[in-house]
Amino acid sequence: MKLPNSQQPPASQAPAPSSATPKPAQTNSVAQPGREPIALSARQQLDQIQVANRETLLARVAEIINRQGSSTAEILLDVRGKPLQVNAAIGATELARGDWVKVMRAGNELQLMGKLTAAPEVAIARALAQRMPWQHSLDAGLAKLMTALNRGVIPDLTPGQLPAARSPQPLPEAARQTLETLLARLPASNALAPGAGTRSNTVQQVRQWIAESGLFAESRLTQAPSATLPDLKLAIGRMITALLAEQGGDTTTLFNRLTPLASPGLVQAPLQFPQTVTTPPPASNSEPASVGQTLRMLAGMLNRITVNQLHSQILSTRGGGDASAPASTMLVDLPWVTPQNEPRVAQLRIEQRKEEAASERHHSKRVAVSEWRLNLAIDLELAGALNFEIALRQHEVSARVWAEKQSTLKQVNEELPLLRRSLAELGLEVTDLECRRGSPSYPATKLEHRLVDTRA
Repeated sequence: MKLPNSQQPPASQAPAPSSATPKPAQTNSVAQPGREPIALSARQQLDQIQVANRETLLARVAEIINRQGSSTAEILLDVRGKPLQVNAAIGATELARGDWVKVMRAGNELQLMGKLTAAPEVAIARALAQRMPWQHSLDAGLAKLMTALNRGVIPDLTPGQLPAARSPQPLPEAARQTLETLLARLPASNALAPGAGTRSNTVQQVRQWIAESGLFAESRLTQAPSATLPDLKLAIGRMITALLAEQGGDTTTLFNRLTPLASPGLVQAPLQFPQTVTTPPPASNSEPASVGQTLRMLAGMLNRITVNQLHSQILSTRGGGDASAPASTMLVDLPWVTPQNEPRVAQLRIEQRKEEAASERHHSKRVAVSEWRLNLAIDLELAGALNFEIALRQHEVSARVWAEKQSTLKQVNEELPLLRRSLAELGLEVTDLECRRGSPSYPATKLEHRLVDTRA
């Protein structure tokens, strides 16, 4: 395919029909693996991939085979799953492996119609795929940070220094203050008593915990550009900055060289949400980590929050064109502490679904109705693993509780009347309320690098 120097296809949006006729692109012979190249005419090659005259189609740049100078290259296109090797004269348009182009057959030639920019979901999926293998669970990370707060961190080895000569040193003051503030704001399991949800201050407290979970860090910064905002993601960033400042040199370069520490469970199922809960070891039994290990762990925790942010965007982007899918989804890891001051994580999935329904006053008029769904997975020390499924549609609410332990199942069933009364006091009509043994199943996310939204 020969790209003319005079034509510059759009690089920031999908191409629109152009009044200018681009110059033709000539095809070459196709080389088949393990055989001598078969000399085929351009017409034969285009007929093989079943491209009709004047037909437009999408092709993916599978490989840049041989770049000759700065203006020409041999390019392998993937056209309808079949390879097509062409010569391309690259002008102002830069082509790279993985790019998608729109081409049209004009007689026995190909013409370039434009270069497509990847859909937002593709860019998000690419960023998500880069961070998935490097996630560190927040509860295990917080347990290690508690150890660092109480017992310090071990300095990294310097040239000529023996390992035995190193002894733990206190955290830098900025990191210590940030960590103390973070731990003081974490929710505690004994802070909420049964029936406390009807109190307005409790509702505000839960909202605050979710807002400070790190999922909304960038949004909060745009509203109040202050580096001291109480936020989990921002707090991790401040601790990283304080530790790197002690190392000296270019902190950005030092951080980019780190390989984030990953949790085995998150590596095996990086997009499973909620994740299977595993109780981290008590912080008091942990040995002090080195500065380097702490930085790698913080980088993994940062990746975990970022993965939840990108995962939420993927699910929300996919739901936009499907009436049966959620319009928006938020996945949140919410750290909390036990009465023994041991960190745990509750996992929240919040979805909003929108549809049209008949108006109660004017039956001929259609109005937008939202349905909210909340899934909460938590593992309590005595009650064991619990999953809550709650659906709210206007003034109607339904709830289902899943319990792993038989004793917990019995206890929850005894508390259901209190839950029903509490919901009624909030002005809600309870349509369904039950408790089941076991755990629910959740759909798995599959990453698809689609360029074109087939639902449009």
